[in-house]
Amino acid sequence: MTPLSLPALVGLLTSGSFLLFSLAWFTGKRLENYSIVDALWALSFGFFALLIILLSPGYTTRKFLFGGMFLIWSLRLGIYLTSRIFGHLDHEDERYRNLRVEYGGNVDLRFYLFYIYQALSVIFLLAPLIISSTNPDPEITRLEITGALIWVIGLIGESVSDAQKAAFRGNAANRGKICSTGLWAYSRHPNYFFESVIWVGYGVFAIATPHGWMTLYAPILMITLLLKVTGVPLAEKNALKTYGDAFRKYQKETSLFIPLPKRKA
Repeated sequence: MTPLSLPALVGLLTSGSFLLFSLAWFTGKRLENYSIVDALWALSFGFFALLIILLSPGYTTRKFLFGGMFLIWSLRLGIYLTSRIFGHLDHEDERYRNLRVEYGGNVDLRFYLFYIYQALSVIFLLAPLIISSTNPDPEITRLEITGALIWVIGLIGESVSDAQKAAFRGNAANRGKICSTGLWAYSRHPNYFFESVIWVGYGVFAIATPHGWMTLYAPILMITLLLKVTGVPLAEKNALKTYGDAFRKYQKETSLFIPLPKRKA
């Protein structure tokens, strides 16, 4: 395929993202379950990473290495979320049920705007890959290798923490109990911590490319969202609502984010 200029590539990705998420909004409306956007958001990174690999003008090995990192992360998280959401498609996620109440009489329009925001966020967060994939330098630097290694640590940690929670929830004897085994014994949100590590890896990889430092807003934004907006705060609120005093005890004993040894309640 003929490589595209950076403006043309960004334009294609943006229009494609708008179209994809508009179709997803229509699907969510028909299913009466808008929470499907979570799975689409994760999977869309892999789809657009493939387009970037094919259409960007940079060094092929770098494109496949960095694009492959996004693709693998996207597929792992996307498949995990798809399995969870479509496993109970008739039961919309609590966050989206709360949004329905908040949006009042403008539910469908407000959710469409919400979906378009998600579409834009994907393109903004892909900036490290986009800028690196325009780099023609045939040398893979130590900084890029370091970024890839950080990403591997994050991916393994997130995969293990998700698997441990899934196994815990899959055991009927644990029904109504808090998952506090494995990595969850050292952090209340190890999945979000290692997700942050993944994005640090992306940032480190990108700054090896000239002007790549300009895309550092992407990992900073993602980590801020996880810590302050959609990740940890909502999970803590829901856990307190579900488990009450048992979760308060877990909060006193267990680190919020970074895995650390247990402390006395």
